Formats: sequence, structure tokens, C-alpha cells
Amino acid sequence: MEKKQDTNREPSEDNQYSSDSIQVLKGLEAVRKRPAMYIGSTSVRGLHHLVYEVVDNSIDEALAGYCTTIELTINADDSVTVVDDGRGIPVDMHKTEKKPGLEIAMTMLHAGGKFDKSTYKVSGGLHGVGVSVVNALSERLDVWVWRDGEEHHMAFERGDTIRQIEVLGKVDRTGTKITFKPDREIFTETRYDFETLANRLRELAYLNAGVSLSITDDRGDSPREETFLFKKGLPEFVTFLGGNRKPLHPDPISITTVKDDVEIDIAMQYSDGYSDNTFSFVNNINTHEGGTHLTGFRSALTRTINEVVKVRGSLKKENFSLTGDDVREGLTAVIHVKVKEPQFEGQTKTKLGNSEVESIVKTVVYEHLGNFMHEHPSVAKAVIEKATSAARAREAAKKARELVRKKSALESGVLPGKLADCSVSDPSITELYIVEGDSAGGSAKQGRDRGYQAILPLRGKILNVQKSRIDKILSNTEIRAMVTAIGTGVGVDDCKLEDARYHKIIIMTDADVDGAHIRTLLLTFFYAQMRPLIEAGYVYIAQPPLYRVAKGKEEYYAYNDEERDSYIERLSNGGAKGKVIIQRYKGLGEMNPEQLWKTTMDPTARTILRVEIDEAFNASQLFEKLMGDEVEPRRAFIEENARYVKNLDV
Repeated sequence: MEKKQDTNREPSEDNQYSSDSIQVLKGLEAVRKRPAMYIGSTSVRGLHHLVYEVVDNSIDEALAGYCTTIELTINADDSVTVVDDGRGIPVDMHKTEKKPGLEIAMTMLHAGGKFDKSTYKVSGGLHGVGVSVVNALSERLDVWVWRDGEEHHMAFERGDTIRQIEVLGKVDRTGTKITFKPDREIFTETRYDFETLANRLRELAYLNAGVSLSITDDRGDSPREETFLFKKGLPEFVTFLGGNRKPLHPDPISITTVKDDVEIDIAMQYSDGYSDNTFSFVNNINTHEGGTHLTGFRSALTRTINEVVKVRGSLKKENFSLTGDDVREGLTAVIHVKVKEPQFEGQTKTKLGNSEVESIVKTVVYEHLGNFMHEHPSVAKAVIEKATSAARAREAAKKARELVRKKSALESGVLPGKLADCSVSDPSITELYIVEGDSAGGSAKQGRDRGYQAILPLRGKILNVQKSRIDKILSNTEIRAMVTAIGTGVGVDDCKLEDARYHKIIIMTDADVDGAHIRTLLLTFFYAQMRPLIEAGYVYIAQPPLYRVAKGKEEYYAYNDEERDSYIERLSNGGAKGKVIIQRYKGLGEMNPEQLWKTTMDPTARTILRVEIDEAFNASQLFEKLMGDEVEPRRAFIEENARYVKNLDV
């Protein structure tokens, strides 16, 4: 039966939030010395992580039932202000520490109300590092607390208190306001990206129905503002993620319940697409590596659909049952569970490990989805037809898949004829360059280090897998060559990361429109069919130069127009005699092997970008927009971004 999201959060009567709720685990000294240990990096990612930590504190107040509005402002000087209408950080004296709760929270690592389960039954803060780390890595941090009818203020510089807690006056509101400016001594970049922050707030608004999150950018001539408020929550999230796919049933299927102290919120909808877009969260944390909650959902989904098929007799004449891939074809789903004591594992600590959650989710989904299918026969019919059609296509693809496996290096040693393999067999060392065209492939083969660099040239543009089923995908010659060379297999169930023959797969295409299109097609393929490679950090994009600027025996390679102009000026004002020669590389094939090695393939000099899926649903949306069936969203995207295009070759 379809459940409705309860958007009314009533505070628990037994929640007494005071300074004594804050338990101290000590120590802040190492944060500035080794910041990457606490926020991942000191680059753009770590910079934005500071904001997430502050916002997560406000979200935890919303989870506890005390906050309905969160406002984020990027100030003109790239400092950030976050305001909420929660209870306000406690300001009374802590019994054992003999300091105000506010000072403890801001200056001591691992100090906060999240460790007291009577204060926060569920929180995402335990996954993070706390506002004290934000304080330690900020040039300046000011905090205002509205609590007990008074406005309190403290100020800090690089984690040290410069203004003790003081009462500024009387107020008739509650909440917390924090303004911080990231330390330029710590971060390599201190300019915030509006879209990155807006995407995170949008995600949190979908996950926390009824909570308003807004962002304002005061850095331009006129403020840029967005507000996110979704009263239904996950069903609206699924509709958003579905984008322009045509749904098979008008409204998402929604499950919202509590079992054994685990809150379960699920929304799902089938479309006429072929990909599986399932996203999972725990306590607002994006678990892009999955975990027990996702396993439980998938297991129950497969079992439920198979039982409905059995009752309806849809596969009586077939000699096979539906697999997980079959029942997930065209599915868009979001699973959000709230767990009191989440245990995370995996490389990036975004994989839920609580074994009890799997059986809880499995039981809930099996019961509620089964009832829903029974009560909505038209939806059940559409879903079953979709899944059985996928099953028949899978059977048709079986021979093609087996052919790919037979040709894999692991089983028979037969590699694609076009592959110039390397001599080293250790995958942790080897690299595979996927190169556009035979001309560039020839230069790459001659210029590479044959010991550990393999070259696979592709002819033309590969199939758009966003519009194709697996049987058609595996019949494509270029895709089969890639799959065979890499060795992992394809698909959710068949892509085995441990079988990868290379731990660096580098996409190297021309710096023009065709090259960008081929790169997008390849990324779409890896995202849809070999996503574990991206999640493991094995997929990269090469960055070949756009220009060669030379004069006499002096030469430089420029990767953008600014570098080109700088080199031209340098050579014009001195250096060797002669005319400055500017060569624009329209294709990799225009470089000789020595130039290609020097600029793009030499590990000591090259620049390669690792492809990452920190924001999986944004990536999914972009791929659907660029590679899906609907023309209008693609046209709108091109019109909106056309002004940013450079080096358009016609």
C-alpha cells in the first residue's frame, strides 16, 4: 500500500538538550597540520566539505524535529554564512570541562550532541568531522546563538578563541548563525562554486521533506538565489531524477515506515528507459558504494516481481525467471534509511555495513511492494511487461555476452587485434589509453612506454548506450574490443573489478567537438555498464595541449588561450631569433610520437583528470539530458552553455 510522507516533526519530550549532552573526546591540534586527514583534501573538494559540515549540523536539528529553515549565503569575500532556526548550540557551562558548551563544540575535536543518543536519535554528523574542524581551518569564524531569549556571540581565528562568549541582547527566536572564511594558508582554492553547493542543498531538501533550504550568492552584481522545499520528499526526488524519461506509471511508488528503530523511506518509478538509476542514502549521507540497505532492497524487489509474475503466469512458456537486472531495467529509485548507529565501510566510508538493516529493508519492501502490486494491477502489468521484455532481451544477449567472455584475455589469451598491449602484467602498474582514430593510435603506439602502456584505437563514435539494451551494446565491435581488453565484463552483476587488466584507463580524444562527443559516449558507457571502474578511480581523461608555441629551438605547449598568449609574449620579448610559430592542434594525430609522449603520456609531465561520481544523481541527469531520447532538454542545454564554448572547429 502506498504510504504518505509525514512532514510534521514533533520534538521528543524526553530530549533535554544542554551542555551536559555534549560528550568530549578531546584534541584539535593535528587538524591544521594534516587537514586532508579530516576533510579529504585541501583542494576544491575539501573547501566545499567545510560548508557541508556546518549545514549537516543544521540538518541534524531538523531530523530531531527542531529546525524547518536553513539559509546559506556565499558572501562577497567568499566567506560563507549558514543560519538555521533550530534550538541553538548550548551556551551553559559544561559540568566536567568547566567551559560553555558553545566553546567546547567549536574548539574540541569529536565534541558534540551526536554522541548522546537521547539528544539526537539519528544524525549524519557522526559521518563527518564536526564544526570544530571548520573552525580550525578558517581564517576567521564567528558564531551567533539565539537561545534562552538571548543572543550570544563568539569569535575565532584559525581555531583559537579571540572573543569569549558574550551576550549581545534579548531576542525572541532560537537558532544558530555561523560565518567562516576558509584559510588561504590551507586551501589551494578558496572560491566557492554556486552549483556545487546548490546541488547538495537540493539533495538534502529532497531527503528531508518539509525543510526549506536556500542559497544566496552575493558575489556578483546582483544576488543569485535558489530555495528548495519539497513537501513530498522522495517521490519528488524520483520525478526529478527521471527527467525526460517516459514513466510507465504516473506516480512514484512510495514506502515510508519504521521497523525495529530503523526509519525507511523509499520511492521508485519505472520508465521506458534501459538503465537502472538507484541511489541510496543513510542519515542524509550519499552511500554511493551501496551497502546492506541497497542489498536488501534489490533482493526484495527481485523476489516480489518474480512472485507477481508467477501469479499472473507471464512466463509460463519461458524456461527462465527474472534476474535482478531484468527487474531493475528502467527503474529510478531512492532508498533513504535512518539508523541510530550506522557502521560504514568501503574505500570512502560510504558503504553501509549494518547487517541487521538488510533483513529489515528486505522485509519492509517485500511486504509493502507486494501489497502495492496487488492493489494496483495496471502498474503491476506495466512493470511485469517491462521486466519480461528485458529478460527476453537478456536471453538474446546471452550469446553475445558469452562470445565476449570467450575472447577475453583471462579465458583464452585472445585480445582484440587492434590492441597494442604492454609487456607488464601487473594491473596496478599498467595503463590503457583508449584513443580516438587510427592516426592518433599510431602516434600513441610509437610514443608510449611499451612496458606498461597499452593502446586501443577506436574507429568513429561508439554506440550511445543510453538508448540501447545490453544485446545491442555487446554486438557493437568497438565496445566489445574495450570490454575484452579491460577484462572485467559488463553490467551490474558481471563487472568484476578484481579482473581489471589495467588500473588506469585513460580516454584520449581530440580537443574538438567530435572529440568531446566521443569522450561523452565513452563516459556514458563506463557510467552505465562498468561503473565500478569509475567508483574505484580507474577511469581518467587525458589533457592534450591545444597549442605549440615555438621560436628557434625554444618551444612550449599551451593548454588554453591564456597560456598560449603568455608564451607568445615571452618569446616575442627575447629568446631565440626568428618568428614565433603557433601551431593549433586540431587532433592528436597532428602530433608526432615524441610530442604526444612529452605532453600527454609521460607520467612525469602529463596532466590527467580522474573521473569521479561524488554526485551520482547529477551525473545521471546530465547523461540523460545529453544522450537520451528527448531533443528539447539537449537543445536547451546547448543554448544555455553555448557561450562557454571555445575552439569550435567547423
